[in-house]
Amino acid sequence: MIVNHVSVGVKDVEAAGRFYDAVLGALGYKRYWEYLPYAIAYGEDFYEFWVQLPHDRKSYSIGNGVHVAFNAPSIEAVHAFYKAALDHGGSDEGEPGLRPD
Repeated sequence: MIVNHVSVGVKDVEAAGRFYDAVLGALGYKRYWEYLPYAIAYGEDFYEFWVQLPHDRKSYSIGNGVHVAFNAPSIEAVHAFYKAALDHGGSDEGEPGLRPD
């Protein structure tokens, strides 16, 4: 395993939790730990993905070039993840599929 965990800053941890409960649930992951109102962690056997208020307490920002890829057990799970993301307020830059570039 190359990555131990990934953390992303959010402005509203509970709203982010509702979104990630749905989309990560579609891939079979679960809410593993929570420290509300500051952070929620997701994973299988330990916390691998965190949504949290920034540690410096400044406004969160979207990192240019940040990329997080979640493992999925099947193509069907990828499509369920995509649908759950859109149904819970996410946006996209294209439907799931291979990117030749």
